[in-house]
Amino acid sequence: MFANLEHLGLAVHDLEAATALYTTLLGQPPYKQEHVASEGVDTVFFRVGGSKIELLAGTTPDSAITKYLSKKPEGIHHVAFAVADIRAEMARLRAAGFVLLSEEPKPGADNKLVCFVHPKSAAGVLVELCQDMGA
Repeated sequence: MFANLEHLGLAVHDLEAATALYTTLLGQPPYKQEHVASEGVDTVFFRVGGSKIELLAGTTPDSAITKYLSKKPEGIHHVAFAVADIRAEMARLRAAGFVLLSEEPKPGADNKLVCFVHPKSAAGVLVELCQDMGA
């Protein structure tokens, strides 16, 4: 079961400029910056109430974010939900007919295990499941 909205992922071309913009917009600096080599992205996280904003910039030509931004403008890339048991949620969603982008959860940014639901099976929205690595 989905616990809460974990974060909104925003794809950006220029992470430094976007970080400055969101620092001003939100009135606070980010709490974390991270490079996720396995996904070819740099990320910056801001806390907003009980949720977060994640800025993502591709670092390689073949990263999902670089490819996304070659076809679409900057903006909302995905909606992420916290889950207590990512494997159980993946099984539940598969059984309900959703298409997942990986067979197993992968390590992601912010100390999370993650899995994505294909947008074609989620009304055009890329949905991310997130479980704390310690959980």
